[in-house]
Amino acid sequence: MDFLGRWRLALVILSCLTTDVSAATTNGKLNHMVSTADHAAFAELQQPFQSGPEVTKTCLKCHTEAAKQVQQSLHWTWEYVQPKTFQTLGKRHVINSFCGSVTSNEPRCTSCHAGYGWTDMQQPPPSDETSVDCLVCHDTTGEYIKLPAAAGHPAYKPMESPAGSGHMQAPPDLTAIAQNVGHSQPANCGSCHFYGGGGDGVKHGDLDSSLVNPPKSLDVHLSHDGANLTCSDCHTTTGHITAGSRYQGNAHDTLGIDVPGHTDMSRASCESCHGSAPHDKAKLNEHVDRVACQSCHIPTFARGGVATKTWWDWSTAGRLDENNKPMTLYDENGHLSYLSTKGDFHYAENVTPDYRWFNGTVHYTLQTDTIDSDNPPVQVNWIEGSADDPDSRIWPFKIMHGKQPFDTVNKTLLINHVYSPTDDSALWTNFDWAKALQAGTTIAGQPYSGQFDFIETEMYWPISHMVGPADSAVRCSSCHAANSRLNGVADIYIPARDHSSLLDKVGWGTALLMLIGSAAHAGGRGIAALRRRRKK
Repeated sequence: MDFLGRWRLALVILSCLTTDVSAATTNGKLNHMVSTADHAAFAELQQPFQSGPEVTKTCLKCHTEAAKQVQQSLHWTWEYVQPKTFQTLGKRHVINSFCGSVTSNEPRCTSCHAGYGWTDMQQPPPSDETSVDCLVCHDTTGEYIKLPAAAGHPAYKPMESPAGSGHMQAPPDLTAIAQNVGHSQPANCGSCHFYGGGGDGVKHGDLDSSLVNPPKSLDVHLSHDGANLTCSDCHTTTGHITAGSRYQGNAHDTLGIDVPGHTDMSRASCESCHGSAPHDKAKLNEHVDRVACQSCHIPTFARGGVATKTWWDWSTAGRLDENNKPMTLYDENGHLSYLSTKGDFHYAENVTPDYRWFNGTVHYTLQTDTIDSDNPPVQVNWIEGSADDPDSRIWPFKIMHGKQPFDTVNKTLLINHVYSPTDDSALWTNFDWAKALQAGTTIAGQPYSGQFDFIETEMYWPISHMVGPADSAVRCSSCHAANSRLNGVADIYIPARDHSSLLDKVGWGTALLMLIGSAAHAGGRGIAALRRRRKK
C-alpha cells in the first residue's frame, strides 16, 4: 500500500476510534439500526393516514429539505446525461432487453418510482413535494408494498390478492409503518432493484431476494456473519444523491482508500475501502491494475437459489391455447419458459460471467437511433474498453440475449406497449402485436412505418454483487488455461491460455539451451572428477 493509502487508512481507523463504537456495533458487527429518535413517540405520527402523500406531508414538517433533495436525484428524475457520450439516458429514455420501455407502460413501471402518481413519461415527474415516497426507502416493518400498477401508490383499501383468489388482503397500516421508519436496508433497495424486468432476479443476475439475508458464502459484505454492511455503505448517499451508476461506472478507481461517509458520488468501488494493493501476495496485486476485483471474487452470479433470465424472445408472444386462453408453461426446473403475454424465456443459476474490457462508459441504442438490421444481434447497449486503455480493466458481465420488435423501414427498435389500465391497446390484453406497436409508438411520439419484425439483441449488465469470501475466489487455473473463462477477452497475452509461435520457439529454444548447458556442465564435472581419481 502506498503512503497516501496508508494515510487514508489511518484516517479511517481514527474515525472509528473517535466514534461511540459500543452504540454502533453489536458483537463487533456494524449495527445499522442505531437511531437517536423514536418515531413512535412523535405526536405528529399518532394519527390515521389515508394515503402515502399524507405520510410524506407529515415527514416534511421535520425533514424540511428531504423531498427537495430526492427530487434532484436519479431515483426521482429517471434521467441522466452521460458525461462522456452526452446521451440523455435514465429509465425515462432508454430501451432495454426486458419489457422494452417505461414509455407507454407508466402505471405499471412507475410502481418502482420513488414517488406517487407519475403516469406520463412525456411529462416530468410530479413536482409536489408530497408526491415523494418516504416509506419505500425507510420502512423497517416489511409491510409497505406498492401496488404493481398504481404509479407508486400502495393499496388504500382491502384488495383481492392474488387476483381471482377470493382472498381479501388488508391495506398496509401506514400509521404503524410511519412510526417505525429507519435507515434503508437491503430489503428496501431490493423492493425495486431485486425485481426489475418483471420478477425476482430477472434483470441483473447479481441482485435478487437472496441478498436480503444472505449467508456469508453468497455475499461476504451483506451477510450478518460477514461485514454486515448495507447497500448504502458502498452506495454512499449525501442529500439523497446516491453513489454508483450503471450508465457511467467507476471501472478503475485509482484514488485509494477513502474516509467514511465520502461525498464523491462516483466512488461506489472496491478500492475505496480495500485500496489498490489489497492482497498479501505481490503477484495477486499485480493483477489489480488490469483485472477488476469482481472478476476474481464473484465466481458465478444467480447463485443464491434465485434464477436469472438469460433469454427473452418477444416474437413468440401472443399465442393462445385451443380455448383461446393465455398460456403459462414451465421448464423442467420449474422456471417459466413461456407466457402468452411475454413470449419464450430461458433462466439459469450459478452462471459464469462473460468477461470484457471495460472503462466504465456505456452507450445505448435509443428509440431515435438507426440499427443495422442486416448484422444482428443489435447492441441495446455497448461498453467502452480495450487493452490499450489505461482506464480499462477486465470486468464480469451478464449479457442478456433475446428478440425485440423493430421497424423494418425506419430501422429503429420499437416502443413495446404491453400494459394499459384503460383500454385494449396493449399487448397483454389484446395479444395483437400490430395494434400494440401502433399504440406504443403513437404514445411515445416515435415515427413508425407500420412495418415490423423481430431482431436478436444483446444487453450488457455489469456484475458487482454476490462477492464471496476470499477462499471462494476464482482459481488461477480457471483463467490461465486453454479452456479459459477469459476466452472472450481480446488483445492481451494470458499465459497458458494463449500461444505465440515466436514465443514458443524462443521458450523451447531457451529450455533446450539450458538442457544442453546443464548436460555439458554435468559432463564436465564428471570428466573432472574422473581425472582427479586417476591422478590419485
